[in-house]
Amino acid sequence: MIALVIALLATVAGVAIFARGVGRILADVRTGRPAGAERVRPLGARAWLTLKEILGHGRFTHKPGVRIAHWLVMISFPALFLTLVAGFFQLRNPAFALPLIGFFPPYEWLVEAIAWACLIAIGALIIVRLRNLPRSRRSRFYGSTQWQAFFVEAIIAAVALCVLLLRGFEYAYLTAASLPGATLLHFPLTAWIGNLLSGMSAAALATAITLTALAKILVSNAWFIVVGLQPTMGVAWHRFLAVVNVYARREVDGTPALGPLPPLMVGEVAFTPETMEELDEDATLGVGHIEDFTWKGLLDFSTCTECGRCQDICPAWNTNKPLTPKGLITDLRDHAAVELPLVRAAREQATRQQATSAADPSSETVGHENVNVFEAASLIGDVIDEDVLWSCTTCGACVEVCPVDIEHVDHIMDLRRYQVLMSSAFPSEFGRMFRSLETKGNPYNQSARKRLEWAKDLPFDLIQAGVDIDSLAEVDYLMWVGCAGAYDARARQTTRAVAELLHTAGVSFAVLGDGESCTGDPARRAGNELLFQMLAAQNIEVLNELEATKIVTSCAHCLNTLGREYPELGGTYEVVHHTQLLNRLVREGRLTLAPPEAGTVTYHDPCYLGRHNRIYAPPRELLGDVADEFVEMAESRDRAMCCGAGGARVWTEESIGERINQVRASQAAATGADIVATACPFCTQMLTDGAAANGDEIEVRDVATLMLDAVRRAES
Repeated sequence: MIALVIALLATVAGVAIFARGVGRILADVRTGRPAGAERVRPLGARAWLTLKEILGHGRFTHKPGVRIAHWLVMISFPALFLTLVAGFFQLRNPAFALPLIGFFPPYEWLVEAIAWACLIAIGALIIVRLRNLPRSRRSRFYGSTQWQAFFVEAIIAAVALCVLLLRGFEYAYLTAASLPGATLLHFPLTAWIGNLLSGMSAAALATAITLTALAKILVSNAWFIVVGLQPTMGVAWHRFLAVVNVYARREVDGTPALGPLPPLMVGEVAFTPETMEELDEDATLGVGHIEDFTWKGLLDFSTCTECGRCQDICPAWNTNKPLTPKGLITDLRDHAAVELPLVRAAREQATRQQATSAADPSSETVGHENVNVFEAASLIGDVIDEDVLWSCTTCGACVEVCPVDIEHVDHIMDLRRYQVLMSSAFPSEFGRMFRSLETKGNPYNQSARKRLEWAKDLPFDLIQAGVDIDSLAEVDYLMWVGCAGAYDARARQTTRAVAELLHTAGVSFAVLGDGESCTGDPARRAGNELLFQMLAAQNIEVLNELEATKIVTSCAHCLNTLGREYPELGGTYEVVHHTQLLNRLVREGRLTLAPPEAGTVTYHDPCYLGRHNRIYAPPRELLGDVADEFVEMAESRDRAMCCGAGGARVWTEESIGERINQVRASQAAATGADIVATACPFCTQMLTDGAAANGDEIEVRDVATLMLDAVRRAES
C-alpha cells in the first residue's frame, strides 16, 4: 500500500509539473505573430507528410546506424506505455496482467522485443555521444547542454531495463507460485532472466516485482518532473514538439524550407512597394525582438534537440567563424524563455490600461506612473552577435540535415531584414553593393551598355529582344545572362559557351542586353527586401511586356530567383538551368560530343542549384560524357560545402577564421582531380580564387565550357 501511495503521489506531481511545462511552451509559442493559414492546411496532406517523416526518419539518411537506433528508441515510448499502466496494478498484485492483451503472446513478444531493442539502441546512442564529447568545436555536441542529453538517455535505458527485469521477475514468480503462463510462449526473451532467479521464494519475488514496478514509475515521473521544470530542454521536448513542427513545415511536398524566401510579412499583409505606402509608422519590418517571430519560429526554437547536425555541416562554423546554427537557435530559445513572459505581462498591462481608460477617461489610473516601461531586448547585439548574423552564406545545409524541420535560413533572413530596413546596420560592403544595384542595376557598378560585351566576335548573330524581335514568343528561350555572366571575365566564358552550344543545337534564343537588370538576389539575401522588390518589379515588367515564357540561365541564384521567387510578384516563367537544357539536348542527339578527354574531373554542387533546387543529376550526366574519369568529393550533393559566395557574402571580405572558398578548393584538390567543374558563376569565381590562394594545381571550369570543348572536337 505504501508503494502505491508513493507511486500515485509521484504521478500527480509528475503530471502536474509536466502540464505546467506544456502550458508554458504553449503560451510562449502563442505569443508569436501569425504564421498564415498555409502552415496548418491542407490537413490531409500535412498529416500524411508528418506520418511519413516521423515514421520514416527521412533526415537520418546519411547515418543509417543512428537512424535505426533513434527509430527504435522513438517507437519504444508508445509501445511500452502500457507497461507503465500495468506497473501501478503490480504494486498490489504481482501476477497482474492487462485485460485481453496481458497474456496475448503477440503483445508479449512485442513488449520484450521493443524493450531489448530500445536498451541496445539507447546504449549505442550513448556510445555515440561519449565518442563525440565536446572536447573541441569539431564535435557536433560542442555547445550542447550535455547533462540534459545524458539524463534523457539514462532515463530511457532505466525504463527499458525495468521492463525487462519485471518480465524476468514475473516469469520466476509465476513459476514459484505454480501459476499458469510461465512458458517460453509468453516470455520468449526474458525467461532466461527468470531462470537465474529460480532459487528465490515467491514472497521475495513478489517484493522484487513491487520494488521494480515502483522504480519504473518513479523513474518515469522523474523524467516528467525534470522536463516540466525545464521548458527549454529540447532534447526531451522534441519527442512531442517535433510532430507539430514537422506538421507545420513550410513545404508540404516534403522538401526542406529552401529555395524561395517567404515574403516579408507586416501583420497579415506581404510587404511590397505598394503596401509600404499604407504601413503604420510603428510597423516592424523583419525581426528585431523575440516577439516579432511567428509562432512557427518560436516553435522551432523550442523543438531544437541540440543534436548539432546543423553545426557539423555549417561552412561558417567549420571555418572558425562564430556562427553555429545550433547556437543561434538555442540562444534565441533561451532568450525567449526569459523575455516572452515579460512581453505577455506588458501586453496584459496595456490591455488593462486601455480598458480602464475606455470605462473612465478621467481615471487617474492611466497616468504617468502606470505607463508600461518594459523594453524588449534587441536581438542583434543583445542576444546574437552581429558577426554571427552576417557570417551565414544561406547555403541551407543546416535546414537540409535538421531532423525536426527547423527553418534556420528563414529566421536569419528575417533578422537581416530588420537590421537593413529598420536599423540600417549592415556590413559596409553591402552599402556599396546596394548603391550599385540602385544606380546601375548590377552589383558590379558597371554600365548597362556593357552587358553585351561578352558577345563580341561570336560566330553568329545574337538576337536581342526588344531590338531584333518584339516578342520572346518568336524564339525558344530567353537566355538570362545575369550580372556575373555579363561582367565577370571568368563567367563570360561560360556565357559564350552556353550561347554557342545552344546555337549549335539549333535552339533559337534571345537576350535582353541592356534591358536586363539584376534579379535582386544579392539584395534580398543581404536583407534589403525593398531594393529586391524594386528590381524584381522592373524585370517582371520587361519580361511580361516581351511575353517571356521560357528562360535558360547559367546562374544558380538567377535560376532560384526567376523561377521560384518571381511568381509571388506576378512573374511566372518556366526557368531551367543551362546544365538541364544542355543535358536534354545531348540525350536528344542535338549535340554531339567527342569521346571523353577532359582528364579526371570532380564536381562542386552549387548550393542554389543543389540543395535549394534539387538539381544534382544533369551536370553529373554531362561530366560523365566529357570526362575521362569522374570522381566525387566526400562532401557532395546535399552535403556539399558552400563555396562561400551565398547570402551576398561574395560582396564582402572574410576577416574571421579561414576562407570558405579556400577550404572548399582544398577539398576538391584532395580528390586528385585535374579539374573541378562548377555550374554557377559565383562558384567558379570563388573556387578559382581559393585554389590560387592555396597554390593548388587544379583547374576550375564550368560544365558548359567542358562541353563546348567536346563539341568542337567532335566537329573537327
